[in-house]
Amino acid sequence: MSLPSPPSPDQRPGGSPETPPRPGLPGRIWWAIFAALLVWNVLAFFGSAPSNSVEVPYSAFLAQANGDNIDQVTINGQLISGAFRHPIPWPPASASASSSPGGAASPAAQGSPPAASSAAAAATTIYGQFTTVGPPLGDPALLPILVSHNVTITAKNVSGGSGLLNLVIGLLPVVLFVGVFLYLGRQMQRTQQGIFGFGGSRARLYDAEKPSVTFADVAGEDQAKIELAEVVDFLKTPDKYIRLGARLPHGVLLIGPPGTGKTLLARAAAGEAHVPFFSISASEFVELFVGVGASRVRDLFSKAKAAAPSIVFVDEIDAVGRQRGAGLGGGNDEREQTLNQLLVEMDGFDAATSVIVLAATNRPDVLDPALLRPGRFDRQVTVGFPDRVGREAILRIHTKGLPLAPSVDLGLIASATPGFSGADLANLANEAALRTARAGKDQVGPEEFEEALDTLILGTRQAGLTNQDERRLVAYHEGGHALVARLTPGADPVNKVTIVPHGQALGVTEQRPMDDRRNYPLDYLVGRLAVSLGGRAAEEVVFGQPTTGAESDLKQATGLARRMVGLWGMSDDLGPVSYGVGETQPFLGRELAAPREYAEATAARIDAAVTALIASAHERARSLLSRERRALDALAEELVAHEAVGAARIDEILKEAGAKLPVITAAPGAPPRVERPGPVKKPAVAATRSTTRSTSRAASRAPRGGRAAGADDQRS
Repeated sequence: MSLPSPPSPDQRPGGSPETPPRPGLPGRIWWAIFAALLVWNVLAFFGSAPSNSVEVPYSAFLAQANGDNIDQVTINGQLISGAFRHPIPWPPASASASSSPGGAASPAAQGSPPAASSAAAAATTIYGQFTTVGPPLGDPALLPILVSHNVTITAKNVSGGSGLLNLVIGLLPVVLFVGVFLYLGRQMQRTQQGIFGFGGSRARLYDAEKPSVTFADVAGEDQAKIELAEVVDFLKTPDKYIRLGARLPHGVLLIGPPGTGKTLLARAAAGEAHVPFFSISASEFVELFVGVGASRVRDLFSKAKAAAPSIVFVDEIDAVGRQRGAGLGGGNDEREQTLNQLLVEMDGFDAATSVIVLAATNRPDVLDPALLRPGRFDRQVTVGFPDRVGREAILRIHTKGLPLAPSVDLGLIASATPGFSGADLANLANEAALRTARAGKDQVGPEEFEEALDTLILGTRQAGLTNQDERRLVAYHEGGHALVARLTPGADPVNKVTIVPHGQALGVTEQRPMDDRRNYPLDYLVGRLAVSLGGRAAEEVVFGQPTTGAESDLKQATGLARRMVGLWGMSDDLGPVSYGVGETQPFLGRELAAPREYAEATAARIDAAVTALIASAHERARSLLSRERRALDALAEELVAHEAVGAARIDEILKEAGAKLPVITAAPGAPPRVERPGPVKKPAVAATRSTTRSTSRAASRAPRGGRAAGADDQRS
């Protein structure tokens, strides 16, 4: 399954329904207007008088007028301003000083001491303009005096300014007050709407007219596309089904592991049908307050019905659809009320309602049975891991925009990645492109894909081991894994062995399956136990004692043996009976609360059978390595010298040591196995998965692209 492309501008994502912007000016504009008015008033108050103007008493103004020192005046009510014919100093030189006509100082002032005169001169300033305030009732003698001294007189209306300006100045405080009042009111209304809209749906609506994903963008899941094609056809032509009395399922549940493309399939169905697509995660329904989730469910379905025909997609529905009252500690009121409302809404559809609910989960075993009954989620579509042909098709989609080198064979890459999901393959293509850009190349080659696999599977390559004793120990440990795997009939072929640390592993033995497996026989599982214990057995054969390096090997072997005995009935002593041993419970505390369905004596027999399986596999690995000690020493020496050995070189070493190699046969239809030349000095390649996929669902799930039995993740 391929991954969805990044959201395009054609989509209309939004956490809540899009509301038109409120009319009116934004709050920041109101604050800007208020600041501008404040600055205007400050400038008008402090900047009205000229810088060379002085305010003088009315008596001094009359004295200057009588002394013929006034050139012009402007009378605006009581305010009188004007200019002197000859600038005068102000304040006067002494309290008793009076200015003679023309600004001459009095005799007393002239006879003052020199020190006092200099101090007075330092404290005075020369002014050429003046302002003064006349008597409230006016001065009838003023005008004759001014006229007699040829003073230019200008009179202004008391109100001053134009009528429009006066109107603006008069109404501006009122407008400002009303604007601030409206702004505060809108803020309060917005706060109230935020409180009362807390229960609104947060579903994202994608444009039906411009779909970004169609079925052409989906590969590797042809059967799932066929199932969803009926949904698309119903949304396009509902009358064809309603006329015949047919009813399409109200809900379609997409089940599959993470990364297989369940969300992509839902979006592709909406894109093909050209209908509105409401997408929401189930976790967005649940909030702190009880009842909010139920309100959001009602709001979501009311919008979907108003936009019908439409598709409602609920991702990770197990977040809200878990079984009620399950697990330790009981249920959750908010989640259970949300689930109840979801059940009611899905029951409320009638045959003519063109709203289809698509949901996705990777844990269908935890869902409430009421949610899965007919009438709600009538149909379940399994979206599993793609096969080899599907993986190649997915790789072609994700490498469509990459400049691939002619030597890149997507078929070989697909065959080397069994168990990869669409997300894994997309990540692989992207990682290869990143490495190509980092190396400054123009084309993505097979080396970049191999290195990308190495990074995704094993982790970042670390510095090599410098302690020679530790290098030798890890070489024998990994050589034991590789030797047992190569000499065990039916085991997955060894692809490469390395003692170069990757991630948390000191060394890795990689096995690449020849084909996709969905069913595992007993011989294969017993051989896998022996391979897991090959490293521990090699330490005992060569060094005479085990080390801590086999910790993860022992965990994997013990878990596999318990499932073989308790789940798959592969014990001769206990017979074909499943005891539920090795099952993982999805709910906290269910293992503690559920009664054990077998007696203590049976539990002891289960433990004994598990121990017997592991002991038998361990003895098998020890016997094989003791018999092929020469081949083990040669392989370990090669690893110490070159740090990595490829599959072809491993076969050469074993043949030179006289080991009899079993024939590796590919499944019908599988591509031929391509051997890489070896040995390779300090390689940076890996072509298979390092972690072993759990086989508790071996009948339905394919193994990921290989296995690695390594020197554990312990670092001393």
